Amino acid sequence: MMKRWLLCPFACLLTIPALAQVDLSHLEKKDVAPHTRLLVLGTVHLSGSPKGFNSESLEPVLARLEAFKPQIITVEQISGAGCDFMARHPTEYDPQDIATYCQDTAPAKAATGLDVPAAMAQARSTLKTWPAQPTPGQRRHLAALFLAAGDAYSAQVQWLQLADAERRAGDGLDDALVASLQKRATGNDETLLIATRLAVRLGLQRLYAIDDHTGDNVDVADAATYGQAIEHAWDGAASGVASVRAKRAKLWQDGDMLALYRYVNRPDALRADIDSDFGATLGDPSSQHYGQIYVAGWETRNLRMASNIRATFRETPGVRVLSLVGSSHKPWLDSLLGQMQGVEIVDVEKVLE
Repeated sequence: MMKRWLLCPFACLLTIPALAQVDLSHLEKKDVAPHTRLLVLGTVHLSGSPKGFNSESLEPVLARLEAFKPQIITVEQISGAGCDFMARHPTEYDPQDIATYCQDTAPAKAATGLDVPAAMAQARSTLKTWPAQPTPGQRRHLAALFLAAGDAYSAQVQWLQLADAERRAGDGLDDALVASLQKRATGNDETLLIATRLAVRLGLQRLYAIDDHTGDNVDVADAATYGQAIEHAWDGAASGVASVRAKRAKLWQDGDMLALYRYVNRPDALRADIDSDFGATLGDPSSQHYGQIYVAGWETRNLRMASNIRATFRETPGVRVLSLVGSSHKPWLDSLLGQMQGVEIVDVEKVLE
């Protein structure tokens, strides 16, 4: 005998109510812990600074961020664990690409005898019992552990809190590692010039690397054609963002970094950049949907970055967090992290006033 439900497949479907999304906002009323205040600061990439750039021009920006008093600072770098993971899967992640984002931990392993997982574990254990007034030897040792763990910028935080006379080999740092710390201290990127400097001023012990390129490691049959399609979309939208780019370049060239950071974090400037990049590629008409694949990779990357940021204050509700990321990430991270329970997104324009 035919089952009754087979007699009316379409009519029966009409009686099923549409699925409704659950509004999670009511959970806020149940949260008795203080809210975490999260500031996402969009940045230009300072490695592309114009000739004559003086890093001291960042002082007004640093002063306002220092007044915010973040207790956790996250940066757009891949963690040692993330780099270690990708290195273990060379067929999935091209070693040449890994070298672009990840440091070589072999020198630190030679000096300390620790691979990345072991160094991470020792660094975490060391921080749990970190004294209020660490000795120079303790700072050198922690710097060595961070280097072995693939966390060079946290090592730099320790290094820069040492007196000049104490910036020497010992306690796990050999001459090669000292030379690498000295060289990195002269670098020209936002992680060093903003995040590391700020951490030192505030007496923080580390930074948190939250970037993740596993999500945008797209798999396409013809990488060259894929790249051409994306660039063609960008070229077609360039005129719409020309005035924003010109304004940004002028502020940068003039050395008015506070005005520059205010500008790149403005909603209208962010919108123009996003429309000329992701908005343009979503209009890619290729039958392979290259533009849509590109945006999917970008959004997956941002989702993983957001989860990494959330994990940094998982055990410490109520802290103040600064997340320093390339400006195009800011709208996605504001939106994603703003949905998290107990998280208050801070208005960056007010902080930079």
